[in-house]
Amino acid sequence: MFQKHLFLFLIFISSISFSQEQEIRVVKNQLYKDSLQPQSLHRYHIETDSAQFLFGRVNQLSVDVKVRIKDPKGKLLAEIDGPAAGPEIFSIYTSEKGDYVIEVIPFEEANGHYTFQLTKMEPIAATKEGKIDQLMMQYDNQDTPGAEVLVMKDGEILFKKAYGMANLSYNIPFKTNSVTNIGSTSKQFTAFAINLLAQQGKLSLDDNINKYFPEFPEFAHPVSIRNLLSHTSGYRELLNTLSMTGRDLTSSLDRKMMLRLIENQPELQDEPGTAFNYNNTGYTILAALVNRITGQPFPEWMKENVFNPLGMDHTVVRAHSQQLIENRTAGYTIGDRGDYIESQDMDGSMGAGGIYTTLDDLAQWIRNFHTHELGGEAIYKEMTTPFILKNGEALTYGQGLHIGSFRGQKIIEHGGADKAHRSMLMYFPDMDAAVITQSNNSGFKSEMAYKVAAIYFEDSFEAAKVPPTPIKNSEDKFVYDPAKFEALMGSYAMVEAPDFVLSFFREGDQLLTQATGQQKLELEPVSDSTFQVEKVNARLTFHLKEDGTAESLTLHQNGDHLARKLQEETEPVDLNQFTGKYFSEEIETVYTVKLKEGELFLFNYQLGKDVKLSAANQDIFKAGFPFSKIEFQRDDAENITGFFGSNGRTRNVFFEKMKN
Repeated sequence: MFQKHLFLFLIFISSISFSQEQEIRVVKNQLYKDSLQPQSLHRYHIETDSAQFLFGRVNQLSVDVKVRIKDPKGKLLAEIDGPAAGPEIFSIYTSEKGDYVIEVIPFEEANGHYTFQLTKMEPIAATKEGKIDQLMMQYDNQDTPGAEVLVMKDGEILFKKAYGMANLSYNIPFKTNSVTNIGSTSKQFTAFAINLLAQQGKLSLDDNINKYFPEFPEFAHPVSIRNLLSHTSGYRELLNTLSMTGRDLTSSLDRKMMLRLIENQPELQDEPGTAFNYNNTGYTILAALVNRITGQPFPEWMKENVFNPLGMDHTVVRAHSQQLIENRTAGYTIGDRGDYIESQDMDGSMGAGGIYTTLDDLAQWIRNFHTHELGGEAIYKEMTTPFILKNGEALTYGQGLHIGSFRGQKIIEHGGADKAHRSMLMYFPDMDAAVITQSNNSGFKSEMAYKVAAIYFEDSFEAAKVPPTPIKNSEDKFVYDPAKFEALMGSYAMVEAPDFVLSFFREGDQLLTQATGQQKLELEPVSDSTFQVEKVNARLTFHLKEDGTAESLTLHQNGDHLARKLQEETEPVDLNQFTGKYFSEEIETVYTVKLKEGELFLFNYQLGKDVKLSAANQDIFKAGFPFSKIEFQRDDAENITGFFGSNGRTRNVFFEKMKN
C-alpha cells in the first residue's frame, strides 16, 4: 500500500522518434492483423461524433505492446500497458467530434504480431444503468472472467448486476449471488472482531502483544494491538519475507510457519507508532489472537459472532486454499501465452484476507455502518478514526479501513487483491451511500468503483476540475533561487521500495520530480530544503549538508519515508569478492552468489532460477524478485561478511557469509 499512496498514478509519455510509422483508417468490426518491429508506430484513426462510446481490443499474439489514446487535438487521454500477452482493452468516451487516434507501439524494443479491432461505436448511454454496462463491457462475455457491481443508498440497493464468467472450465456465469474472494477487504472484519472482544473486556487495544504471544521476541519498544490494527507495528511484511525463502506463495502455507517468521524477526523495522507500513503481518497475528482469547478457530468465531448476527448467511473465512466453498468463483490471471489460467488463492491469509462473500452479504455489512446494530457506534468510530503517528501526523488509515475524500465527499474504503480476485468496498458516510465491485479477473482495477460512484452520485460530488495554476508572483511566496536546485538533482531510491525512484531535474526555472513510471510533477519551494509536490498531497524534505548538497530526503505522505541518493552506476572492480554462500538465520535460507559471464547472480534451490544483480554503487545492487535491493556488508579489513536483503515492505533481512 506504500506505493498506492506514494503518488497518484499519472500518465506520462516520453518523446520517442519512430522509424516505421503506419496510418490506418478504422472500420468498425474489421479485424486488422499486423506486426511490429522495434521503433514501429502504428496509428489507428477513428472519425466519430461527440458523446460516443468506443470499445475494442489489441490482441498481443507474439509481441508486448503499449496502447496510447489521443483526442482530436493530440492530447493524450490514456496509456494502456497490461500483461505482456493477451488482450489490451481500450475504451473511449468522446467529448468532441473529430479524429481520435489509437497508437500501438512495441514495449521495450519488442517485435512480433498483433491484431486490432474496434467492436463498439455507439452513443454514450443515457441512463446510469446503461453507463455502467458500457463501463463493464470488457468483462461481459462468455470467455472472460467476470465482475459484479452493487450500488446502494440509505440502506436500499439501487443497482446490482454481474458480468462474465465465474468459472471458465465449466462455463458457469458470474451471478450476483456468486461467492467470491474479497482479499484484503477482509481486514475490516478482523478489526471489527478485535473491537468486539475489546468491548467485551477480553482485551485492550493498548495491550502489549507479548501478553498473548509470549513466544514473540520482546523489543525495547512494545508492539500494541492498536499498532497491529493500524499497520504501525514495525513488523516485517510476512509474504514479502516468505518470498525471500524462494517459496512459491501459491503453495500450501502452514499457519504455524507464518507465525514462526514473526518469532524469528530479530528487530523491528521501525519503532511502533512512528511509521505506516501496510502489511499482512499484523492482521495474521490478530486472527491468531481471536483464536487464543476465545479458544475457537477464527472462521468459526467469525461465523457465530459477526456474520450470522448481521445476516451474512453466505460469508465464510476460507481457512486454507483447498477448502470447498459452494458457488465459489474461480480466480484467473493471464498466462504467458495470453490465455486465462486458473490461479489458486494465497494460503495462510486468514485475518489479512481469506473471506468469501456475496454482494447481498456485503450490503448487510454496509448497513451496519449506519445503523450500528452490531457493535454500536463506538466501534465504527474507532475503526474510522485516522491513526496519529508519534510525530503528530494523522494517517489516512484507521483500523482495517482507509479514510479519505473523493470529489468533496468523505469516503471510507478498502480494496482487496488475492492472487487473482479483486475487490473494492467504499462507503460515503455523509450520504449513507456505497459502491462495491468484485471480480475474479486479475486485470480488474479498483478505479472501476470510483467510476461507478461518479456515474450514480454525480449530483452529490464536486465537479472534477483541473487544479488551479499557482500564482507565480504572490508576495507571500517563498523566494528560491532555482540555481540552488542543481545541487539536489539526481535520483533517490525509497528505502522501503528501492525500485521506486524519485528523479529531480530542472527545465529553466521550473523545478520538477518524476517517480518511477509516472508523470513529471512541478515542485513548489517552501524553504531551501522543503518542497511541496504540486497536484499531489505530498511534501519532500532534503537533508541538506553544509555545502548545499543532499545524500537523502524524506517523503512526507502517510508517514515519513526515507529515500537515499543513487550514485551513478559503477561496476565493482572485483566481483569475485561477493561470490559465496550466504545464510539467513531469520528465515533459515541459503543463497549462493555466483559470477557468470562477468555478471553476479543469486541462486536458491527453492526459487529454482538465477536472480541478476545490477550494481548501484560499490556494495549495493539492484535485484529482481524476490529481492529489490542487496547491500553487502564489510568488516574493518574490508572483507565481505554478509548482505542485507530488502524487497519493499520487508527490509534488511541479514544473510551471513558462510565460511568455505
